Amino acid sequence: MKEEILATGGDLVTSAVAHISSLIRRSELKPGDRLPSEAALSSELKVSRTVVREALRSLAALRLIDLGAGKRPTVATLDDSSIAMTFRHGLFTEQIDIQQLLDARRTIEARTSALAAVRRTDREAQQILDHAKAMQGALDRPSLIMEHDLALHLEIARASRNPVLALIIGAIEGVIVETWPIGWKSRANDQEREAMNRLHLDIAQAVADSDPQAAAQLMNRHFDESLKALAVAGLL
Repeated sequence: MKEEILATGGDLVTSAVAHISSLIRRSELKPGDRLPSEAALSSELKVSRTVVREALRSLAALRLIDLGAGKRPTVATLDDSSIAMTFRHGLFTEQIDIQQLLDARRTIEARTSALAAVRRTDREAQQILDHAKAMQGALDRPSLIMEHDLALHLEIARASRNPVLALIIGAIEGVIVETWPIGWKSRANDQEREAMNRLHLDIAQAVADSDPQAAAQLMNRHFDESLKALAVAGLL
């Protein structure tokens, strides 16, 4: 009951969240594994099913579990949505700014590009190249360029074989997607835009060539140019 939750100041729900999180760890559950039913959790915790339901919703909001109508909750696969929400909250409440996010992204992506050059599979190298090639000659379709631009960076992060880095890159991209069109328009002419597209192709080629030093250097150059464009637009 909502009255029960309000009367305890949310303590019952907080305790239930902690218990269920601990249960997942103790039981060594993996993504896709089912949790006990609401009824079983209610009995074990000696709280109402309403409290259990609120706890499960809290865990789902954090992307720790998946909830399906009429189905038992399951352990969720990690994704970047909850981290992106934290970054977005930080931006909207002015606890962080775009430049700080881009500084973090630059540092991480120089590393992911170097790791991807060493660890990528042939298939991943081709996917990264395909995204870069799709950006070429599409100056009249900036939305298409943005789609492949973001996908290229995320593929590179995944090819680094470090899921922590990939999660952070995905979360940052989920926030700065709103600034991409501004940076694109702030470039002086199509020649500058073509140069940026070409730089993505050079990064992709360095990864395909298994050249970590070149990949990292080119990625740093890319962020130098991107920060310059955003500064021209007055965002930095």
